[in-house]
Formats: sequence, structure tokens, C-alpha cells
Amino acid sequence: MHAINHHAAPLVLTADAIRPHLPQLPVRQVLLQLFTALGQGQAVQPPQTLTLFPGDTGDVITYQGVLASQQLFGAKLSPYIVTGGKPLVTAWTSLFSMQTGQPLLFCDASLLTVERTAGTTALAIEQLARPDSQQLALIGCGAVGQAHLRHVLALRPWTRIRVFAPGLAADSALQAQLLAMDARIELASSAENAAADADVVMLCTSSGSPVLDVAALRRPALITSISTNVAQAHEIAPALLSQLDVYCDHRASTPSRAGDMVLAARDHQWQADAIRGDLAELVTGHCPRPDYQRHVFFRSIGMGLQDIAIAHALLQRVQQGG
Repeated sequence: MHAINHHAAPLVLTADAIRPHLPQLPVRQVLLQLFTALGQGQAVQPPQTLTLFPGDTGDVITYQGVLASQQLFGAKLSPYIVTGGKPLVTAWTSLFSMQTGQPLLFCDASLLTVERTAGTTALAIEQLARPDSQQLALIGCGAVGQAHLRHVLALRPWTRIRVFAPGLAADSALQAQLLAMDARIELASSAENAAADADVVMLCTSSGSPVLDVAALRRPALITSISTNVAQAHEIAPALLSQLDVYCDHRASTPSRAGDMVLAARDHQWQADAIRGDLAELVTGHCPRPDYQRHVFFRSIGMGLQDIAIAHALLQRVQQGG
């Protein structure tokens, strides 16, 4: 066992304390620095671990990471707690100094997770989408989907942005919220209708089964997909993976946890070495860019390093009196 020394208590921040700082966090810059550090061997990203609670009462996912470029390490813990009603899902991130071993910050990660998830997709779009992309589609318009829109609006000269969510037609408040975000936003009647002519399609649902028929796309597009708490969640059919140019957030850990990749490997002879590149390789120029002879698929599952980097940006802002 290590001997433990005791110093000042870490800063503790709730979601309410974090919310005012969100618009000022330099998410894109933080993620670019993080993936550059990872690509240069200055960061370590172990696989997530899923720990089941006994008796089918829930689980906890642990997202760890070491960011040596900033002399930090930490972990996000996200439990899924079965109740009589809706399950409880929370997430808190702890941040430690690599120099002193002391905890620096303990913060609610819910809002930060939304920002880093959307920021990661935005970084992927910046790296992978055709430079002349004009048509953008968003499937899934909750908090995460809306954050995706915020993060990608300025990345390409979009002329048309089409959005769809299953409950959108019946939700006039959400329709108004979306249309107020940008004048180019239009409401679509189905996922296929939203995505048909798109250059980039962002899938931002919590679905455990495919939400888009990729065959409905009229030309090769970049499709991005994120993770959710549903077991083996996937937003496109796993059988399609072998027909796509696949990229991901982290080559070493994503294939073992992304539902579509797990199922494609199990049922459709897909192999993880077919992945063309991850974000660290993309930002450091160590993998090929897509040529758009076929659809491009970017899959992210979320990484502890992202949580650590964004928590550090928050800590810096709070310490500077922001």
C-alpha cells in the first residue's frame, strides 16, 4: 500500500455551479490539445470498465485517463441505478495532480459530458467532412443533439440543416427552440428525409437499435454516432460496418465497447483492424483521410481523457475568477 499524505480539500462543483461557465469553456481547443497529446505519447487512455451491481440492480462505468502533458490524472464514475421507476444515471469526475497526488476537483459531469461529447463529434467533422460540405442532418434533438448543432454550425459553409427526432412533430416547444438556433434549420418528417441529401449526418439518439436506413442516403456522407447507456447500443445496422470507411475516437478501446462494432465483429466478420484512424491519428496526421468513394462512419464512446481535460478547463476558469 502507498502511504497517504493529506493536503487541502479539492474544489467541489455541482451542475448549478458549472452551468454559467459552459459557454466560455474552450472545448474545441481543449480536445485538440488532448488528442495531440495522445498522438504524441503524452497521455494514456485505458479502456472503460463496466462493473455490474449484484442482483441486476445497476452498474457503474469508470472512465480513467492520464494527461501527462498537463500533469493530471483522474476518473469519471457514471452509475446506472435501477429503481422502481426511471433508472437513475449520474456522473462525477475527479481530477488529481500528477505532481502531488492530491485531488484538485470533484465535479458533477453531466453538463460537461454533453459538451465534450458534442465537441468530440465536432472535431471529427472538422477533420473528416469534405471541405465543401453544405448539407447537415441531425437525428435526435435532445440536449446532446442541440449541443452538437452549437458546436458544428461554424465548421462548414452549411446552406441547409435538417433535423428530425421521433417526438419532434408533437413537441411545438422543441420545434421553436430548434428553429431559433439558426435560420438554416428545417424540420424533417423522418430520419431518411432529413439525411437523404446530407454531406454530414449526426446521430444523437439514445437508441439501442438502428435509427437510420443508410441506403436512403443519395451520396457518400460522413455519419457520426455516439454512445448511450443501452446495452450494445447502435444507431446504424452493424452489418453495414464492412461497407463503410470507419473512424473512431480511440482505436485501442472503442471497438470493445461500441455496440455496433461488438455486434459487427461477432455476427458479420468485421474486424477492428479495419478502422482507418482515430482522433489522435487524425490530428497528428498519422492516418489516411477519407476519399468519399463510400460512406464514412465516425463512432465515439466517450473517453476518460476527455472528461479530465474538460474538467481541468473548468477548474482553470474557476481559479482565474471567471
